[in-house]
Amino acid sequence: MVIDVGIVQMNSSESYEDNLAFSERMIAEAAERKLNLLAFPETFLYVGNDHSAKHDVAEKLETDILPRFSQLAKQSNCALLLGSVYEITDENSGRLFNTSIFIDRDGSEKARYQKIHMCDAVPLGYMESAGIKPGSKTVVLDHELGRLGFSICYDLRFPDLFRALSDKGAEIIFVPAAFFLHTGKYHWLPLLIARAIENQVYIVAPNQWGKHYGDRISYGSSVIIDPWGSILCCAPERVGLTLSRIDIEYLRQVRSNMPLHTHRRPELYI
Repeated sequence: MVIDVGIVQMNSSESYEDNLAFSERMIAEAAERKLNLLAFPETFLYVGNDHSAKHDVAEKLETDILPRFSQLAKQSNCALLLGSVYEITDENSGRLFNTSIFIDRDGSEKARYQKIHMCDAVPLGYMESAGIKPGSKTVVLDHELGRLGFSICYDLRFPDLFRALSDKGAEIIFVPAAFFLHTGKYHWLPLLIARAIENQVYIVAPNQWGKHYGDRISYGSSVIIDPWGSILCCAPERVGLTLSRIDIEYLRQVRSNMPLHTHRRPELYI
């Protein structure tokens, strides 16, 4: 099965309305191009340093964001990965979930993944766990497009997560991100390529790009990588839509020709 996939590279701001308007334009373009799937980056509807503003966006999730993107998915006949959005938790600490949501082309929500690993990058002055509650389960969705696995940004640094998704049958793994420029220029592409090769999966990784607020800069290079580790497309240094095709039959050929999954000896890895 061959599917047409778009990844959106954004320079999300502190304006929810501006980010939403840009997202809607990207979905309209995806509809014109008759894409099967469109993926947005991490926290694509708000990037800022005001935690109360993040709460305001989270409050809109069930009442505004999901109904709106559900309708957009139906209108465009295109499945949507809401790379991540803020979600209210049930604890009193004020923390939120950093949540990825997959909406099918009929407008129905099919999967919801809450980011597991928190990016507490002390040298960069960033402590995600101060405002975000980590999730507690992995998610793989059996979908008409293939078996879909979910991760978010900093999760990329934990190969055990990707192995777990692969062991559950994932063929396409999403990595929506807001990867820092400082680390991204050294680690972003090497880690993504490694995750694709070692698990023999497609990687779909839409990233934030450019300066946001203060000294916060995202790396960009939104990318789709095939199971052999080849880069199928990589976004240029600007916002916009980048396209590629994913061929699930090719993935199965790669796995058949080099059956890594059957060669593993996990009983010896302890």
